[in-house]
Amino acid sequence: MTKADLHVHSTVSDGSDTIEQLIAAAEQKGLDALAVTDHDTLSHLPRLRALSKSAGLKLIGGVEISAADPESGTRAHILGYRIRRPEPVTALTQPLLEARGRNSERQAEILRRRGYSLEPEKLARADGRYLYKQHILDHLAKTGQIPEMFGEFYRATFKNGGICDFDIRYIDVYEAVRAVKRAGGLAVLAHPGKQQNFCLIPRLIGCGLDGLEINHYDNSGADRDIIRTHAEKYGLFLTGGSDYHGFYEPSRYGVGDILSEESGVWAICSG
Repeated sequence: MTKADLHVHSTVSDGSDTIEQLIAAAEQKGLDALAVTDHDTLSHLPRLRALSKSAGLKLIGGVEISAADPESGTRAHILGYRIRRPEPVTALTQPLLEARGRNSERQAEILRRRGYSLEPEKLARADGRYLYKQHILDHLAKTGQIPEMFGEFYRATFKNGGICDFDIRYIDVYEAVRAVKRAGGLAVLAHPGKQQNFCLIPRLIGCGLDGLEINHYDNSGADRDIIRTHAEKYGLFLTGGSDYHGFYEPSRYGVGDILSEESGVWAICSG
């Protein structure tokens, strides 16, 4: 069996580890393949190509598009693999990247007004440009202004109607799949159990959906049964991965702790 983690994030989006650190962790785990699927960007593709020359495993550039059904508001992230022409995806996701950055800058400014120290030049940014809430929380925790990143402060401030509990408008999920297909890539519905968006699958099939992510820590046993049923019905391949974000995500799984199903490995890694 080919050991492949097809869902990890780096400092190019909302991960705390660099691409080089992810590769080192994957090599230590004895993986055969690793897909870096940063949120809403493909700017890491040239770097991955350069690093692939010396890496001890196959490196795959991917993207995770933050999307939603425009009618119901149901969120549905789309993973894109084997992108041949980045332009259709970048044209769709660039406005979202910029909107997210502005949204997080607004959150940081609100916290400054409440007395928190958040000097702009001291905050990390995705790809060196875009601020995420994880960067805000990381800075506050590292400077001792809050006890931990995802504790009571986070729940009271960024969730449950807190002062920073506001978000951006996500991309039309059907257009996300179409963009991946126009880019010559393969489109996969990420962690459908997490967002309970199984009802969207038939329409996504009509847009060109290729696969479903079955091996994910947020998919329950019952969810995986539903995923397999849909995969068999529509002829979709199955993937999986750790969805690793480093310490920017409260998860106990590391790189390579959750692996892809073989059908997804064959579809994504064979090219």
